[in-house]
Amino acid sequence: MKTIGLIGGMSWESSAEYYRIINEEVKGKLGGLHSAKCLLYSVDFDEIERYQAGGDWQSAGKALGEVAASLEKAGADFIVICTNTMHKVINYIEGKINIPVLHIADATANQIQKSNIKKVGLLGTKYTMEQDFYKSRIESNRINVLVPDKEERNNVNKVIYKELCLGQIKQSSKDYYKSVIQHLVDKGAEGIILGCTEIGLLVKPEDSEVPLFDTTAIHAIEAVNTAFKK
Repeated sequence: MKTIGLIGGMSWESSAEYYRIINEEVKGKLGGLHSAKCLLYSVDFDEIERYQAGGDWQSAGKALGEVAASLEKAGADFIVICTNTMHKVINYIEGKINIPVLHIADATANQIQKSNIKKVGLLGTKYTMEQDFYKSRIESNRINVLVPDKEERNNVNKVIYKELCLGQIKQSSKDYYKSVIQHLVDKGAEGIILGCTEIGLLVKPEDSEVPLFDTTAIHAIEAVNTAFKK
């Protein structure tokens, strides 16, 4: 079993889900008292969020690159960035290490292709929904990506940062997300990417008439599969 290097803390709420899912998957594969070999470096999200808000992606990338280098030095065989948004700075991270980074969008696109879905809706932070670094990675797999309108994008983003990252799960926000999902379905979405690692804490499969692709679960399971590859 390879050692997984996790860059977490963005937010720690979803990082805890990564840790749980990864260890449950390993236990499911090996049974008994088995658990994952992993290293978790949890950053101070306030620092990273300030870089995001200020558009200082270079500083964010350098900070996470240093984290990745620390994980490699500690014995990680590959890196998992426990957030969708910060894959925007993956080039900075890859430039600091000699081990691979398991890209969350690639793992997600693979699952969408297995479902034979060609058009998906994307929910996430405003950066993930509006910028090209994530959507283009999905679309390069011949999958069409739809995003909510501007007002909905702003409200979806607000719920992520003001509620979900703080561990707050509100029925009113669940209902709002369900309405946004329905609008995307009405536009032709055959599935929905939960493209922020906190959204799966709020929205569940029964909340949508089309399949949901929970990137946290997909990424964590792919990390375990990678850890077992020879």
